[in-house]
Amino acid sequence: MTRFQSFEDVGGPAPVAARIAALRAALAEQGLAGFVIPRADRHQNEYLPPGEERLLWSTGFSGSAGLAVVLKDAAALFVDGRYTEQAALQTDTDIFERQGVGEKAVQTWLRGRLKPGDVLGFDAWNHTQDSVAEMTTFCESIGARFVAVAQNPIDSLWADRPAPPRGAIVPRPLALAGEAAQAKLARYAASLEADAALVSDAHNVAWAFNLRGADVAHTPLPLAFAYVPREGKARLYVDAAKLTSEARAHLASLATLHAPATLEADLIAKGAVNKRIAFDKATAPYRLIEAFRKAGGKVQLAPDPLTLMKAAKNEAEIAGAKAAHMRDAVALAKFLAWIDKAPPGLTEIGAASQLEVFRAEDPTLRDISFPTISAAGAHAALPHYRVGLGSDAHVTPGLFLIDSGGQYEEGTTDITRTIAVGETTSEMRDRYTRVLKGHIAIARALFPVGTTGAQIDAFARAALWDAGLDFDHGTGHGVGVFLSVHEGPQRIAKTGVVALQPGMIVSNEPGYYAPGKFGIRIENLLLVVKKDIPGAEREMLGFETISFAPIDLRPVERGLLTAGEVDWLDAYHAQVREKVLPRVEGEVRDWLEAASRPLT
Repeated sequence: MTRFQSFEDVGGPAPVAARIAALRAALAEQGLAGFVIPRADRHQNEYLPPGEERLLWSTGFSGSAGLAVVLKDAAALFVDGRYTEQAALQTDTDIFERQGVGEKAVQTWLRGRLKPGDVLGFDAWNHTQDSVAEMTTFCESIGARFVAVAQNPIDSLWADRPAPPRGAIVPRPLALAGEAAQAKLARYAASLEADAALVSDAHNVAWAFNLRGADVAHTPLPLAFAYVPREGKARLYVDAAKLTSEARAHLASLATLHAPATLEADLIAKGAVNKRIAFDKATAPYRLIEAFRKAGGKVQLAPDPLTLMKAAKNEAEIAGAKAAHMRDAVALAKFLAWIDKAPPGLTEIGAASQLEVFRAEDPTLRDISFPTISAAGAHAALPHYRVGLGSDAHVTPGLFLIDSGGQYEEGTTDITRTIAVGETTSEMRDRYTRVLKGHIAIARALFPVGTTGAQIDAFARAALWDAGLDFDHGTGHGVGVFLSVHEGPQRIAKTGVVALQPGMIVSNEPGYYAPGKFGIRIENLLLVVKKDIPGAEREMLGFETISFAPIDLRPVERGLLTAGEVDWLDAYHAQVREKVLPRVEGEVRDWLEAASRPLT
């Protein structure tokens, strides 16, 4: 029995037909030709409270990103490359066509299906200004209309919809936060050009006010909005019943407390006196922006400065992240030593459960940072595979992939290892080594200040491209400190347009996936740091690896690695020995010494 994750099967096609029939009847009653269902809540969170999982309820698809459109006689589910196979398994394909998420994919599908005069509905709480503007323009181009509904029709059909979360909210100790909330809010207010800002990203609220909560799974997130004026006291819109006495005392000098239900009316009142408010382009609900605008308010729509402030970690946050990774390194060493001697009959759930047991031995573990991806054989070819009781497979000879992380009091971890189980094929070893070459290329990268993640993403793919191969996800995402394991705005990906800055933490996780056969991913977390290069004409940056667990050497094709790559791998394993060996003993220590031996 695991403490932090359940392996009950989630989603699936069974109830979808009846639910969509009921939804279509409800849409007809409202005079709607269709309805758009994003996977989103009022904060555009990646991880949602159960009662906000409308896409899952409608489609059976349980992935972390996607969108569906339901029309009178057609429906489609749009997912990215991570979820292509998962969506096919979970969705009733007699109801939903499965589509990709390329540019204008939704509009392309709607063209010819949505007729002039049709009204396509949406929930204004779950869409941003940009998404509404794009769909409004498209609908107008074909003579249709994109209209906000008064109430989401799914909510009235969802008979057993879970209640809103009531996770306790606690203050983040200053020793771990590294900066007082008063100072953060003062810096933020001073950066504003508008009269005030609405902070709609709950992660930004948590960081700015030095709070942590428990409203969503695996992320210590308190769901709240904040109104921060350029002058004067902030207003925090939060369910006050969730605040501990310590949190109330912490907030007393920072903000006045208000019920979330009063936010819209308060913004309307601000609009009526012509206030200028900055709204976050990425997360602010269209409903609030439009209510404020209609009341006469002046809208400033731009990225929230807090997002970038939060991304560049201070010294205390960096120290906490590194401490969390050392705790995690011990758990990983125990697990990797254990799985190498695991008896026949081990299953994916058995492996994930045992890793959680090792992590939970550390008293500072508060949760895992996401459901463990424990994937054997063909399951590893699904980048975001989630093992359930119905899919649990035995770990058989070949490659086994495990992607996992922990939420420690000091920081958040995320690490992936692909493990050779018995004999591996030449194809597996070739692909594994090419992924490793990409991982090393990112880890060794040097780049001038101002470089974006998009500019270095190709480093991770070059060895795969040489063989006509690639992978369909980004190379790296940002990571918070005892916050979200997926944090923006930084990322190493084709879409990573934000310049990397010292203090940012990103993952380094190239992969390769052979559908129906096997999958490979090797992931560490990296800290962006300044690099001193003799004779350099530019200010340069690079990465410091902060994850420490042996990279399996058994599937490595030595001849594919350059001397520099071998040197990096040997040096990394020397660091693993230096940092982790003193923390383990007995059989684990013996295993670690052997697993981190020099490749040479």
